[in-house]
Amino acid sequence: MSTQGLPLEGVRVVEMTHMVMGPTCGMILAQLGAEVIKVEPPAGDKTRSLGGMGTSFFPLFNRGKRSVVLDLAKPEDRQTMDRLLASADVFLENFRDGQLEKQGLGPEELRRRHPHLIVAGHKGFLSGPYEHRPALDEVVQMMSGLAAMTGTVAKPQRVGSSANDIMGGMFGVIAILAALYQRRGGAEGADIRIGLFENCLFLVAQHMVEYEMTGNKPRSMPEREHAWPIYDIFETKGGERIFIGVVTEGHWQSFCREFGMTEFLEDEALRTTTDRILARGRIIPRAAEVIKKWNAADLSATLDRLNICFSPINRPEDLFDDPHVLREGGLVNNFNVDGAPFRVPALPIEWNGASIGEGLKTPALGADTEAVRSELEAEEFSPTGKTAARLA
Repeated sequence: MSTQGLPLEGVRVVEMTHMVMGPTCGMILAQLGAEVIKVEPPAGDKTRSLGGMGTSFFPLFNRGKRSVVLDLAKPEDRQTMDRLLASADVFLENFRDGQLEKQGLGPEELRRRHPHLIVAGHKGFLSGPYEHRPALDEVVQMMSGLAAMTGTVAKPQRVGSSANDIMGGMFGVIAILAALYQRRGGAEGADIRIGLFENCLFLVAQHMVEYEMTGNKPRSMPEREHAWPIYDIFETKGGERIFIGVVTEGHWQSFCREFGMTEFLEDEALRTTTDRILARGRIIPRAAEVIKKWNAADLSATLDRLNICFSPINRPEDLFDDPHVLREGGLVNNFNVDGAPFRVPALPIEWNGASIGEGLKTPALGADTEAVRSELEAEEFSPTGKTAARLA
């Protein structure tokens, strides 16, 4: 699907970000139809050259954008940047506090020169004692307790993706959309700060509030007390593993009948969910014994028919063979800087029944510099151009 007709068509975003959180915000805005102009230094965004686990960072989080190279040490490029911001609706940045002030791009200066501009700063922390600190996804997972909940207190373990960075970018999008909506009523721009640490606090709030309400320290995922009688990983006949969650009374009845464990239904000591949770020590071994006799395909089909929650234990590479992921619109085809195609999950929404993000390209360094300069000149001298409208 092209950006034509998407909700943010006509919105211009100027982005000076790197790594994951800020670029995620710009990438989502681009997929929703905004024109996102990524301003890079002459050497380019450092994530362009990452390898290993960082190989996907630049193409994944910067597809659909335009690349403009500006050397802000040069007066003429600072002037171009100012004209670009005058034409823009949104400015994205994720530098440490004080760095952009040195280049005349601090929040106060931007507010003075471009009162219409929505400035979204993606930071390690919101305002407070830690606001000066840099942060990484792993850092905030350790600080917030998420790593201790994912692993254990003795062996904390980070989540297996850049979850906070990506979610932080999403909160940036939410705030920007709110500011764009507010500006429709004649309001000026907004100064928005998004905190990576606070994003992680939002993720662990359920455990914080559990402690607040009960006084009980929440136990980590590997050590937790189960809330359901069957909520476990089992091994099937062929050695494949499967997760099964039996979470309602109807599920319990269906599961026990289908898999020949009617003795549990007849047991007066197992009448309530609490009774069954307390009896997991004998329920789980019996269930494991039964499930071990089933092959994974037949077991999955049966659980699906019973409407019981289940999942194979996949790895990321397995998803390229998953029939739901492979459905039309599940994966979109995008293109790296060298033109090589790569498949990526579509934005997890459907817009009027269609997926978003097909055909996005990762920009080569500075590919759009001259075109954007020319457009700025044309807009500045056009009565209907964006720059003219902003400066009016």
